[in-house]
Amino acid sequence: MVRPDPSTVRLDGPWVHRDVHANGIRLHVAEAGEGPLVLLLHGFTGFWWTWRHQLGALADAGYRAVAVDLRGYGDSDKPPRGYDAWTLAGDVGGLIKALGEPRADLVGHAWGGMLAWTVAAMHPRLVRSVGTIASAHPMALRREMFRTALRRKPTNQFRALSHVLRAQVPIAPERWLTRDDAATVERLMRRRSGPQWTETADFANAVTQHRSAMMVRGVAHSALEYYRWAGRSQLRGEGRRFSEAMQRKITVPVLQIAGALDPSVLPRTLAASEKWATGPVRTRILDGIGHFPQQEAPAATNRVLTEFLTR
Repeated sequence: MVRPDPSTVRLDGPWVHRDVHANGIRLHVAEAGEGPLVLLLHGFTGFWWTWRHQLGALADAGYRAVAVDLRGYGDSDKPPRGYDAWTLAGDVGGLIKALGEPRADLVGHAWGGMLAWTVAAMHPRLVRSVGTIASAHPMALRREMFRTALRRKPTNQFRALSHVLRAQVPIAPERWLTRDDAATVERLMRRRSGPQWTETADFANAVTQHRSAMMVRGVAHSALEYYRWAGRSQLRGEGRRFSEAMQRKITVPVLQIAGALDPSVLPRTLAASEKWATGPVRTRILDGIGHFPQQEAPAATNRVLTEFLTR
């Protein structure tokens, strides 16, 4: 099997690719526009390109939009360690400083959204606002998973994220993700997306790019390490320390965007996230949209996002 070179994720478009050194590693970013910094954080199985529709829109709206390949993804470094919440939050905080900015608006999808909440709690001076897409506060997600773990209801938060448990064993999950040129990535995307997007050429293109990015050597293992830390830390002292650290209330404005058909983050979990914010919280649910609003409904997502940032 010939693995794609990491540089293949540097797709052309109205943006500039560059490397930024932060928190002891090299992070690849795609950047467009000038103005206040908006830092875009992707989710599981994604990479910077999941924000292709937002980079130009935010630049046109007067922002400096930067989409990053998180640690272990895309063309960023893939060290063997550092997939715990403190290090990942340090990556984002260090990136803001390395980009020469005192603060940033953070926008994250799925896991990237949880990371945005985490950075706002651990490095509050660096965060101007938090925007999440198909995501929830880590403690709200944890509470809802524990609350529904023993319930047989077909749709509950524990069942929705049961793949976290699947990731805890060694080797097999990596093979599951990369088998047949990462066909699992396509199945996950199709299962979680709204039906309208899955019939489009944009979906087919997105699947091709996401599968190729997952096949880059080291990415599957790194992506699963995020989940492994999240699961195993619950049995360790660091999990308790993380829970204590995340009790800090977020005082900056918060925007939550979610698809009405998203099977991964349920409405009750989304609503529970507001408990950890003392500043204004705005929630927008997009009808007919699944787990990828920024890709499925870019125009609506961009409109909501730019209105929030402008306010």
